Amino acid sequence: MTVLRSILLFMLAALAEIGGAWLVWQGVREHRGLAWTGAGMLALGGYGFVATFQPDPHFGRVLAAYGGVFVAGSLLWGMVMDGFRPDRWDILGVFLCLVGVAVIMYAPRS
Repeated sequence: MTVLRSILLFMLAALAEIGGAWLVWQGVREHRGLAWTGAGMLALGGYGFVATFQPDPHFGRVLAAYGGVFVAGSLLWGMVMDGFRPDRWDILGVFLCLVGVAVIMYAPRS
């Protein structure tokens, strides 16, 4: 159950951080206005809180592992929201990142 909780928290963190960054991008670069930018800033702030609920007590480990989730989530977000089509190297990179997440977060430790 702890691993499932951790995975769900990583997914929520990715939604908040990637979605927040996308909203800021839309607000500034696509000239959608301050409401989009402000919503993005709030989502980015929420991301910082979500990470604190990870069951592992080590900040460095959690954030290092989250980096792999961020890579995968960013490509997925780009596919859904912007029509991005990853190539085989993008997919291989995501696979390697997620293997890294699994090793960093869920490898047995004494």
